[in-house]
Amino acid sequence: MQKTINGATFRKMIVSASSLLDENRKYVDSLNVFPVPDGDTGTNMNLTFKSATKEVNDCPNNNLDSLSEAITKGALRGARGNSGVILSQILKGMAKIIRQHAELKTKDFALAMKEGSDIAYKAVTKPKEGTILTVIRVMSEYALSSCKKNHDFENFLKDVLDKGEEVLMQTPELLPVLKKAGVVDAGGRGLLIIFSGFYKALTDEDVSNSDFLDPTTDFSSDKDGNSNKPVDLAEIKYAYSTEYIIINLFKKTTQSDIDKLRERLVEIGESVICVGDLSLVKVHVLTNEPNKALGFGLELGDITNIKIENMLEQNRLLKTQNEEPAKPMGIVSVSAGEGFELLFKDLMVDYVIKGGQTMNPSANDIAEAVDKVNAETVFVLPNNKNIVLAAEQAKDLTKRNIVVIPTKSVPEGISACLSFNSDSSVQENTEVMNESMKNVKTGSVTYAVRDTHVDGFDLNVGEIIGLDNNSILAKGKEIPETVEGLVGKLIDDNTVNVTLFFGQEVSEQDAMALQDKLKTIFPQCEFNAVSGGQPVYYYILSVE
Repeated sequence: MQKTINGATFRKMIVSASSLLDENRKYVDSLNVFPVPDGDTGTNMNLTFKSATKEVNDCPNNNLDSLSEAITKGALRGARGNSGVILSQILKGMAKIIRQHAELKTKDFALAMKEGSDIAYKAVTKPKEGTILTVIRVMSEYALSSCKKNHDFENFLKDVLDKGEEVLMQTPELLPVLKKAGVVDAGGRGLLIIFSGFYKALTDEDVSNSDFLDPTTDFSSDKDGNSNKPVDLAEIKYAYSTEYIIINLFKKTTQSDIDKLRERLVEIGESVICVGDLSLVKVHVLTNEPNKALGFGLELGDITNIKIENMLEQNRLLKTQNEEPAKPMGIVSVSAGEGFELLFKDLMVDYVIKGGQTMNPSANDIAEAVDKVNAETVFVLPNNKNIVLAAEQAKDLTKRNIVVIPTKSVPEGISACLSFNSDSSVQENTEVMNESMKNVKTGSVTYAVRDTHVDGFDLNVGEIIGLDNNSILAKGKEIPETVEGLVGKLIDDNTVNVTLFFGQEVSEQDAMALQDKLKTIFPQCEFNAVSGGQPVYYYILSVE
């Protein structure tokens, strides 16, 4: 009977959950409400939890306070998409309670779950029942009751997991869109996979620590309070910050070889860290010969998690930023596709983050992009409803003033950019850009990835489907007929212009032919075909 959990066991639970979620991320992705090929709830939750796990792996001790801080920071920095951001808030709330104890009892864990639920609900402006929020809320409320009779953690977690499965099966009844699609909530399933990982760690089921290390030193520069102030390039003696992990060490390798590796690294650089044992070694060195540093590691085993940063180049960028006066306002936009990227740059966007439905940038990705813009205030255009929360989270990761214009599609982002005026104030631009994005309707055309019934349509794998931001409006066997049906649903008497942004799988010739056909069918509107170059979606429509 295990009545308490200490830091070492808690580490084990986190690593186990991360591994289990990684193995099942594609399954969670498949639970996306719409049967489109870019369902990414599992991917986003996995990347978020991996980031938290990485911080735990890098935590220098097994103190629950330190581990909780690592989880909070890692989850925040890695949060991707709505599901990832909500998960980061659940973990943040749990960590807030966990850090208060040297060891955890079932009551403490139940209180942690309740705090996680409360903070996650507060993070969402309009919480919806039938989602991951419902699952964590009901599980935490049940945990508070269960802990009174279950002082053994294995029984307690099993009891809570059973309740979680029960409420997950009810999500289609709470959220009609899930019932129509014939799926349970993807975020709720992802959460239960994480808690299943916790349980498996306690019961020693399929738990592997192959990528676990308790290092003595943290390699992240900002953890030591280092500023971004550049130094004279001549003061940088070694140009490359080189990190890697050695795994699968050769049988002939000894602890003495690891000590010798440390000595060899000292000979070619400084700030040497070489810690670990015969199961795994983590290395860091500042050097001008990263090839030699990697070669030394390869003599002991396989190397992974390789990271080489050019400190000279980073410093040049910082010097450039500091030498030039900051302009009042700048813009960062998210988009996928070379055509869209060029279009945003033509609209004077300072930095374009490559991402969207197929790959949501994390809060940290957005913050890093904002920091590259030499402006006092930076407007961020997420251009996807699943990136808005991550953009808001980025505010906590940078000293720049961020204003998030909650654009949910690239056409909305383009409209917001067109209304931006560098001579106006931040407040004026905020108001105008928010208003401008409302004047655009967005449609998209892709293909179904499973047989299902959604929004009154019986869909088969491979059928072409047309959507707006909220529902499926058209389907067909061919792309042109589906676009035609979608246009018919999106336009009205006030529509003047329709832009067809064609994706990377559509030729310019086919796009132009469709443009001419639509002009004939809908003569009251102006049609323009423009290359967006986006993946997954054959067309993205902007209707004004």
